Amino acid sequence: MIKLIHTLVLVTVASVVLHANAAQDKPFAEQKVVLQISDADPTKQTLVLNVASNLIKAYGPDKVDVEIVAFGPGLRLMFDDNHNKGRISGLTDSGVRFAACGNTRKKMTKALGKEPTLNGNATVVPAGVVRIVDLVNEGYILVKP
Repeated sequence: MIKLIHTLVLVTVASVVLHANAAQDKPFAEQKVVLQISDADPTKQTLVLNVASNLIKAYGPDKVDVEIVAFGPGLRLMFDDNHNKGRISGLTDSGVRFAACGNTRKKMTKALGKEPTLNGNATVVPAGVVRIVDLVNEGYILVKP
């Protein structure tokens, strides 16, 4: 029970820090966009990365705040062995943030028999859908490519 409480406290603190960082990372952003990926299809995974890249090119890295939230089968985009690892790194360098659903990670851990290793650029959030709702409530535009 104590371990569960400790874990919940850590997840809550991480979520609060991520929310605070979102606002501080891009204080002059004119556009705030959250991109949803919930599909394991590699074509859709590439598409969501293309959209993020296009947003950075169109507005400039300081004028747009982009976060990609992965949940359900889309969490596979955040796996460390995903073939898009280099693109994720490049987008992170441009200021794009990546959030991985903790609920999905737990379910996949059970299904795979081991915890999937996530890309080092991904931040685990308690629930991907909740993260999206929170960002929309903060004024982000939701795009589901």
